[in-house]
Amino acid sequence: MLTSVGIPDARSRLACYPHEFSGGMRQRVAIAMALMLRPKLLIADEPTTALDATLEVEIIEILRAMKSDLGCSILFISHHLGVIAQLCDRVVVMYAGEVVETGPVRDIFHDPGHPYTRRLIECDPARPKMPSRVLPTIPGELPDLLALPGGCVFRDRCTEALPRCANQRPSPAPHGAARTVACWLNQPVSSA
Repeated sequence: MLTSVGIPDARSRLACYPHEFSGGMRQRVAIAMALMLRPKLLIADEPTTALDATLEVEIIEILRAMKSDLGCSILFISHHLGVIAQLCDRVVVMYAGEVVETGPVRDIFHDPGHPYTRRLIECDPARPKMPSRVLPTIPGELPDLLALPGGCVFRDRCTEALPRCANQRPSPAPHGAARTVACWLNQPVSSA
């Protein structure tokens, strides 16, 4: 399994301690350990965090190959939009622990339906066309996760909030054929 994730001289490396591996190699060992059980679902929580760009690409390729070779699904949890676009088929966008949008990656990246998803994509550091010392951000603060406000959890940071957002929490509603969006902007007024 170590050979399959790109560890050179895998047999002799079995006797090594973790501190004798680089960060990228430790990440590969963790992936190999998880895949030894031949899972039907692999949960990868920020597997490329703290890796340089070259190692990140290698880990993505290893995960993609393992997905095909083992026929397993991968639940990939990340804030890195570029990695999500490369590795995932579907995406679930969450804000303050709540699902605000779901659908095929391509559809959501090209036509986001929720204001948070739009702002999140706008904040991707790879997106600005002109170099700048100031990166785009979403103004405001996250709500207290132990005492979520009534209504829409994103309303205090949303530039498109409607009056009903203050006291009515929107449920995920169909948005096209294979998507859902939890936003009053995408639902008819009569659904309140």
